[in-house]
Amino acid sequence: MMYLMKSAGFHVTGETKDVDAVVVNTCAFIESAKTEAIETILELGAAKADGWAGKIIVAGCLAQRYKDEILSELPEVDAVVGTGSYDSIVEAVCGALEGNGRPVLFGDIDAPVSETGRIITTSAAWAYLKIAEGCDNRCAYCVIPDIRGRYRSRPIENIIEEAADLAARGIKEIIIVAQDVTRYGSDLYGKNRLADLLRALCGIEGIGWIRLHYLYPDEIYDELIDVIAENDKILKYIDVPVQHISDGILKKMNRRGNGGEIRALLRLLRERIPGVVMRTSIIAGLPGEGDKEFKELCGFLIEAKIERAGIFTYSPQEGTPAALMDRPDEDIAERRAELLTGIQARVMDDFNDSRVGSVTAVLIEGKHEGRPSRYYGRSFAESPDVDGYITVRGSGIKPGKFYNVLITGVENGEPAGVLADDRG
Repeated sequence: MMYLMKSAGFHVTGETKDVDAVVVNTCAFIESAKTEAIETILELGAAKADGWAGKIIVAGCLAQRYKDEILSELPEVDAVVGTGSYDSIVEAVCGALEGNGRPVLFGDIDAPVSETGRIITTSAAWAYLKIAEGCDNRCAYCVIPDIRGRYRSRPIENIIEEAADLAARGIKEIIIVAQDVTRYGSDLYGKNRLADLLRALCGIEGIGWIRLHYLYPDEIYDELIDVIAENDKILKYIDVPVQHISDGILKKMNRRGNGGEIRALLRLLRERIPGVVMRTSIIAGLPGEGDKEFKELCGFLIEAKIERAGIFTYSPQEGTPAALMDRPDEDIAERRAELLTGIQARVMDDFNDSRVGSVTAVLIEGKHEGRPSRYYGRSFAESPDVDGYITVRGSGIKPGKFYNVLITGVENGEPAGVLADDRG
């Protein structure tokens, strides 16, 4: 949307004061995200009434899911854009500025993924690379298929072209994302082609790291494991969201596979990809989770020693089958999430301690303010925004470059080290 607005002659800024229009791109997956979006819209509405904020355009998942409610209950909103109409953002903004009614644009959420240019807002060193949109899994607790549409893969050649462009801009790490990465190509080519895509991406000069996020467990196949294991550019960091380990809950939530298969997959990945760091997501308080199921989940986290895990409290989604099921009280679910977080913290502490004395490649992202010769960066084991940083001491370090770092200790729960040598 920013690229399209800039191409249409608008100046795009991150400021909200004294601008002609503000586009609020929203999430609607969990209750806290919906609340945050609504509060932001109301704050902008107050600023608009005071005369220092312009037209308000609400886009994205909240708009897609609650169009009628936004139009009837939020009169401060001047235009609404659904997830199938991101390419119409210029039309929406211009219509709002002209003041001839409220543009309401909702295109086909099952249409092919839009192939427009983009503005990088994440970092000068890394960027996300979306390879597909939508989801066909239909987990009982999830509303994403109704908001984002069916699963649609992007053509390989388009992805490769975008990745090459990112490399030309100086991006060193690309992070492969989709609602379900492992399903890539099944709709477009009749078979999973993630392995083929990864091989092609590895051939792009300038890309140093390729990171994989959100691999649905039952779609991980032998060829894919081999490609990850054999290519140095593909980081040995695999995000496999399991959500729970109880057979009964997995079945109730319409997750494919069972607890035994998840355990076997994690063992296989560790055997076939030496030194792999695993990430997962866990939901506490899902429908059907009693003391027995929760105890099994705790035991799983202890035994699996998954290095990275996001722990979430179940958030019922209107219109999903799970929302109609019996579930633990909210306070019980929150307490269970706290207990799981405590278990995971100990696993992460052990992992960080085990790294002391090792040398690892680190992509430097910036310098700590007010701390001479202190920089921060990430190794293969840290994904942006979710895993923290490694503090690096040294001189002559330049952000956006790789350096070998000797891990000497742990500071504030995160690894710290000294510069070993310049990798160029």
